[in-house]
Amino acid sequence: MNFAEISRALPSSAVTSIDGLPFPRVASGKVREIFDLGDALLLVASDRLSAFDVILPDGIPGKGAILTQMSNWWFAQTSGVIQNHLLPDQAGEFARRSITSRDLQLRSMIVRKLKPLTIECVARGYLIGSGWKSYQETGEVCGIRLPTGLRQADKLPTPIFTPTTKAPKGQHDEPINDAQGAAAIGAALYEQVKAVSLRLYTFGHDRAKQAGMILADTKFEFGTDAAGNLYLIDEVLTPDSSRYWPAAEYRPDCSPPSYDKQFVRDHLLAIKWDQKPPAPKLPADVITRTQAKYLAALKNLLG
Repeated sequence: MNFAEISRALPSSAVTSIDGLPFPRVASGKVREIFDLGDALLLVASDRLSAFDVILPDGIPGKGAILTQMSNWWFAQTSGVIQNHLLPDQAGEFARRSITSRDLQLRSMIVRKLKPLTIECVARGYLIGSGWKSYQETGEVCGIRLPTGLRQADKLPTPIFTPTTKAPKGQHDEPINDAQGAAAIGAALYEQVKAVSLRLYTFGHDRAKQAGMILADTKFEFGTDAAGNLYLIDEVLTPDSSRYWPAAEYRPDCSPPSYDKQFVRDHLLAIKWDQKPPAPKLPADVITRTQAKYLAALKNLLG
């Protein structure tokens, strides 16, 4: 689908719950609902929004469809780097399973059943967010010593891999170093996901640059099949899993404007929320402007 088709199909109000499907629900995450199709899984992205690992009371209309369609685009772009969890011929899979709702199709993926890794795979090319905070305190990020004198949002000499734990819903992911990551999933698999994550980040950064954006950092998730083959899963290079900046407005020594939910994070920091449930409601203008940022990132990529 092209950008115009996707934007025209978005709902006018946020879809924050996914109900009434004839499939068993097996998991409910911050954004996605997972249903068992027997030989595959149905991943449905709601319009829920989380910040600081807490689900906010207000969703962003159409966000789930935007994330899903952007992920589908990136899965196709990165298929030469690593295989992914999507089953071939998504339209055919929807038809075979009588999933006819256009909105549900736009926000859904039918995927292989895989075993998710127990770590989040984060790649960073710029010093921002929790990486900047850690650097200010220790001069390191996830045990990686960085040059002295770096400023907020500076480009790093080379991209770095900074994994985290995968915390249950409502809890915070915690940064880990290479030794902890290797202990969690095995040394050989850890080195594989580290190398693939950095390749994917570099690929995404270069492609985003062509679209007038800077991919500052991003989070990948991986899973394995019964034979131990590695797959890219969940979402990929979306505004929920990544930090995108408009290249024309980038400058270091500040938190640059972004296309992602950093806009919401900045709002929540400004009102001094303690980052614990329950989260505060978002003003209508924050919701509208956040949706516009998601759409702008999608348009930049799809053209």
